[in-house]
Amino acid sequence: MKPPKVVFVCQECGAQSPKWLGRCAECGAWNSLVEERATESVAAAPSANNRYAQFSSTSAAKLYADVETATGVRLSTGIDEFDRVLGGGVVPGSLVLLGGEPGIGKSTLLLQAASHFARAVGPVLYASGEESEHQIKSRGDRLGVGAAPLYLLAETCIERILEEMARLKPAMVIVDSVQTVWSSKFQSAPGSIGQVREAATQFLFAAKGQNVPTVLVGHVTKDGSLAGPKVLEHVVDTVLYFEGERHHAHRVVRAVKNRFGAVSELGVFEMTGSGLHPVANPSKLFLAERASGTPGSAVLCCVEGSRPILVEVQALVSTSTYGNARRMAIGIDQNRLSLLLAVLEKRAGLALAGDDVYVNIAGGMAIDEPAADLSVVAAVASSVRNRGLAPSTAVFGEVGLSGEIRGIPQAALRIREAAQMGFTRIVLPVANIDRTEGAQRDGAELVGVRTVGEALDQLIS
Repeated sequence: MKPPKVVFVCQECGAQSPKWLGRCAECGAWNSLVEERATESVAAAPSANNRYAQFSSTSAAKLYADVETATGVRLSTGIDEFDRVLGGGVVPGSLVLLGGEPGIGKSTLLLQAASHFARAVGPVLYASGEESEHQIKSRGDRLGVGAAPLYLLAETCIERILEEMARLKPAMVIVDSVQTVWSSKFQSAPGSIGQVREAATQFLFAAKGQNVPTVLVGHVTKDGSLAGPKVLEHVVDTVLYFEGERHHAHRVVRAVKNRFGAVSELGVFEMTGSGLHPVANPSKLFLAERASGTPGSAVLCCVEGSRPILVEVQALVSTSTYGNARRMAIGIDQNRLSLLLAVLEKRAGLALAGDDVYVNIAGGMAIDEPAADLSVVAAVASSVRNRGLAPSTAVFGEVGLSGEIRGIPQAALRIREAAQMGFTRIVLPVANIDRTEGAQRDGAELVGVRTVGEALDQLIS
């Protein structure tokens, strides 16, 4: 009998090698090659029984103008913030991947969505490879699931899950998680490159073939990226990240890929004893405990996806006691902070070389857009001069290396949100002000600035 062929597969990039190597020749990862048994190749000729030919029902090419498009009906999950991130609801036949840290609330959110969806649309199959039916039922009783057509399945075999899908014909399928399921076609352990790729492919064929929306839960690595091969994110239609600090009550669901909606869309939830509750007004949540007029505090209006959110930028500048100044940032890029401090020293004349500088985005939010530059500069200058900004002033704008204030996109959306939250004075780049409509917009006074020095004169006078 011929022994099975053995290959070594890199668990980081999926590259194969006939022998074990300490370092992957493709991606350079150390100790990432794992022994797996190679599968027998299938005949390349397409046939009706070929599982990879399920989408090729028509072999003839169509003219672009002859292809008919129809707007797909979106199905609501019953949770407004979750529907917002999905682009207005879940699309039938779509494959969604939800990743996040352990214990962040992925299973809780999906169980709540499954109960609402089951009542409003149809039966839901919840397949879990990490918990038993009793554990899921205990969480459901705490969340108030009640008598909903929700079917629980504690199974890790892909073939058995697909059999239940064919038998029940559910309106939605949830698999928790894709790293725990395995296929009998492979000898490798669950979570390996081959198993994850096979699971994603099989669930993709089932979702598209049966027109059933399917949600996969994905684990993340210690650096925050989704575990498994990169092909997992390419196969699915939507990739969502569940973010949040354990010591904060709010959680954030962010879309990083969406074939049916906007990318970088944001949904905010509040974790309570009865589950995750959507937050309709995140600005009010993040500014609820702001101390007005305190030195080192500035209000920024950022945009996440299509949603404007007001957050508080806090800065603390103190004299260094050891002669080696520290720079620490939470919620913004630390390299960006070093750049802005250099601009303040060179263009605004603030001596910060011997001071410790700490910057924090209150509430645990993470901001990565350049529009936060001017608010960081204002908060640092306010702390240095020990003079607070006016409580009714909001700030946003990008700072260049020569000290100029550059225009930013979606300024009107930010102004409207700040005015609705009661801010009457907004300092922004002069390029974002339309001179033909005057200096009043949405009930707020717009103050345009061109340089960092001009902005500090307007903010701290």
